[in-house]
Amino acid sequence: MSTVQSESEAAVDDTAFAAEWQAWHDAHETSRADPHGFLAVTSLNWLDENPTRYPDAPGSWSTSAGGPAVTLAAGEELVIDGQTVIGRYAFGVIPERGGVTASAGDAQFEVARRGGVDILRPRHPSHPTLVDYTGTPVYPPSPEWSVEGVFVPFNEPKPVTVGSVSEGLEHVYDSPGVVEFEVRGERFSLTAFNGATPGSLFVLFTDATSGVTTYAANRSLQIPAPDASGRVTLDFNRATNLPCAYTEFATCPLPPAENRLPIAVEAGEKTPVHPSTGTEGAPR
Repeated sequence: MSTVQSESEAAVDDTAFAAEWQAWHDAHETSRADPHGFLAVTSLNWLDENPTRYPDAPGSWSTSAGGPAVTLAAGEELVIDGQTVIGRYAFGVIPERGGVTASAGDAQFEVARRGGVDILRPRHPSHPTLVDYTGTPVYPPSPEWSVEGVFVPFNEPKPVTVGSVSEGLEHVYDSPGVVEFEVRGERFSLTAFNGATPGSLFVLFTDATSGVTTYAANRSLQIPAPDASGRVTLDFNRATNLPCAYTEFATCPLPPAENRLPIAVEAGEKTPVHPSTGTEGAPR
């Protein structure tokens, strides 16, 4: 029996691949446009020991060795963990990349720690970046850019320090290993980090399209957990922009130097266009 796939079978496979990608993409866009997602962020405030009021958040905010705190004036209140608070509220020490969400009315307030600094990041559903958002341009999905690879673990996880789009800030991630793969006869390797679900991975990368058709600073690719043999699938059609492509109020990590691919990965999300300015990249 012939193992050669017929043109009609290939067309069916391509159609199914595109439909599966479209469903994923639609869900990703819905998540991105959440009323309290990154498109709703109105400011990024670095807290210190001096109590400070901000125009887009109730209360006076500060931080110390004991963690961030807010002092609410008469008539002001926040809801935290389902409880209404007034007066002074101490959040306690927040771990790196951790955070607590407070709310008031239709707004939410992210109290978090990034790069060793406590921050306050208000999110308002009425923010123009969210209201004007019409979607992110993408390359047409192509099975060619869904490539097989292998995960090569380190003997033990290695801490990797990377830069940030926020000047002077650094992030440290534990890398469990590298992902090796081949594209058009060339072999490449990407340092991987632990993903959001157990066993999964993600990589930050740039390539020859970065700053041309795709966002200059970074793109991210989620990789399902390797199988028992270490095999993985890198579907670059699902390469996505980080929040910094849309807002200046992000602290996104930059890829490690070794994750700068010399090839043009013409797959996944392109540089977003902001309707309010008609320009590409995060609004300034």
